[in-house]
Amino acid sequence: MPGEPRGGGRAWLVWGVAVGSYFLAMLHRNGLGVAALEAQSRFDVGPALLSVLPMLQLLVYVVLQVPVGLLADRLGPRYTLVMGTAAMAAGSLLFALAPGIGAAVAGRFLIGLGDALVFLNVIRLAALWFPRNRYALVSGLTGVVGGIGQVASAAPLSWALDGVGWVAAFLTTSGLTVLMGLLVLLIVRDRPAGEAGRVTVAEPIPVWEALKEALRSRGPRIGMAHHAAVMAPFTMMMVVWGYPFLVEGLGLTEGTAAATLTAMAAGALWASPLVGALIGRRPAVRGAIALSLGTALSLGWLLMVAWPGGVPTALGLGVMAASAVGQALAPTVSFDYARDGIPASRTGVASGLVNMSGFTTAVVCTVAAGALLEVLPEGPGSFQTAFVPMAVATACATAVLWFFILSRPRTP
Repeated sequence: MPGEPRGGGRAWLVWGVAVGSYFLAMLHRNGLGVAALEAQSRFDVGPALLSVLPMLQLLVYVVLQVPVGLLADRLGPRYTLVMGTAAMAAGSLLFALAPGIGAAVAGRFLIGLGDALVFLNVIRLAALWFPRNRYALVSGLTGVVGGIGQVASAAPLSWALDGVGWVAAFLTTSGLTVLMGLLVLLIVRDRPAGEAGRVTVAEPIPVWEALKEALRSRGPRIGMAHHAAVMAPFTMMMVVWGYPFLVEGLGLTEGTAAATLTAMAAGALWASPLVGALIGRRPAVRGAIALSLGTALSLGWLLMVAWPGGVPTALGLGVMAASAVGQALAPTVSFDYARDGIPASRTGVASGLVNMSGFTTAVVCTVAAGALLEVLPEGPGSFQTAFVPMAVATACATAVLWFFILSRPRTP
């Protein structure tokens, strides 16, 4: 299509290096999941205070989404990604050496700050380097790489913590992040050389106008509802509560729980590029995919928290596996919707709003689960009550999704 970037080998190289930083961001983001029980012992904290670590990290991530979108549109992805990797490396270093909960909180704050700068800029590069009909595929592949980062944060990180210890495991992730930042600086460029005269680039607009442009567009609104419905559940589980739920709620051994999280995160990855390629050829299927995912997850989570006598193992594992598929497909569908009606050079704010919706839901429900587990009597059934906020949030977001998708687009 005239006025669009052509993609090609150079585009895949730029995206490949940039998405490597997203792999590490996901490893950092979810690394506390399998380390949760050890962190409780290491820092001598209870579930509610422990939930402050991922909560703060995700809260920083959420609050910065729109500012990061604006930064991506103005400063450009290359330098923003370098800033993000530097902050994550510093945070992981501090977390590795933290003598107490205060320093650990500061480390997770820096990790959240760096994490916030990464994903939107990888998506931004996809919009600037690839044609529109490849965007869903590249978004899906981005989700695959992020999912591999989640995999690395489960069993492999658990094995590293057991094998070399807390300090060495997190120092290693810090060093790898420094190396990735150097690669981004050397290889990534904001847009293809010589494209300025061929590709149409929309002029930047004021912050308030950019927000209004995104919020009045039907596509970003659908993307926000979809992201909240299908991304948040498994994010909460991977960040902190999935591992304790499998061990203390379903009775799995620690090794089996770590392997189960790994299998779920890895097993869902195949769907993302396939759905991305399908959407690139037939965009009309997005609605059916979005509604099917949201409805299935809503019913699954409501059934899990309402099941009398505790969660059956098969049901708990089934809902978590379905949530893993939802999270894997969230970037493919949600961010493709975010592109509708927005110029490619101004996608940062719309993508930031979509990302904010999902992670706001995850933050609120993660903290609510920790607070409930703190006051509830210990036992497998306590997780059912702790997960009620997530079940309700997923169902409400899905209801909004149905409304937006079934509402007819406004005619100019």
